[in-house]
Amino acid sequence: MVPASTRFLNDLFAQAENGSVLAGFDFPIGVPSSYGRQTEASDFGSLLTKLGTGRWQDFFRVADSASEISVERPFYPRRSSAEAKQLHLINAHGVQSINDLRRRCEFATSDRRAACSLFWTLGGNQVGKAAIAGWQEVISPARQRGAKLWPFDGSLDDLARAGGLVIAETYPGEAYSHVGARFQAGESKRRQTDRASKANAIKTWASNSGVSFTQAMGNEVQGGFGNHATGEDRFDAALGLFGMIEVVSGHRPEGASGNDAQTWEGWILGQQA
Repeated sequence: MVPASTRFLNDLFAQAENGSVLAGFDFPIGVPSSYGRQTEASDFGSLLTKLGTGRWQDFFRVADSASEISVERPFYPRRSSAEAKQLHLINAHGVQSINDLRRRCEFATSDRRAACSLFWTLGGNQVGKAAIAGWQEVISPARQRGAKLWPFDGSLDDLARAGGLVIAETYPGEAYSHVGARFQAGESKRRQTDRASKANAIKTWASNSGVSFTQAMGNEVQGGFGNHATGEDRFDAALGLFGMIEVVSGHRPEGASGNDAQTWEGWILGQQA
């Protein structure tokens, strides 16, 4: 049976045969520059080709204990434990603070809190396990088939002109403010009523941006993406897409800047430096 991720990539590559396709994924694409420089690779793209083989065969195996954390095995901890602390990551990677294990695009902004470090895999806000799955099931296979990674392989304009599949990192939490659908104190995207309360803001954004919704999408927006447990995920997927539209339509700069973003860290599409 063909894995769902492979079928999805097949669809993306088929659509990209006669032009350019931009696909956004809500997981980190890149590593902190402080970590990247310890790998002896030249950049994230070259490191990606090595992961899971040779010296890097244990890269995707999350460390069970602090003593197992290393450059070659950076993720921690594999299971929930009262003994697991972010200080273990800080010490093992030889940095001064957890911020040194964040990419610059993950620092706190005026619109949101700082993201978890890529290498921390414990708790509801962790992103490490999504990165592990995403790099193995999507990014590496797509790169092997010729996909380009923004911003590592160039600006969005340059990549679009070249054609083919372009992959970028998106973050729905960043996109909320881009379309005027930010959640206020006391609100939660986990509640259907709170998601539905953003319908007018989303429809106003769509009207101002020249975006037309199908009846099905309009119903989803108006109804807060339903009362099913997947409603939160569908809401985030839609908002991530709207954030991408903001960029490709020219209403918002793509955002990546600096050598580290293009060499090691990547960037969240549409986030301003």
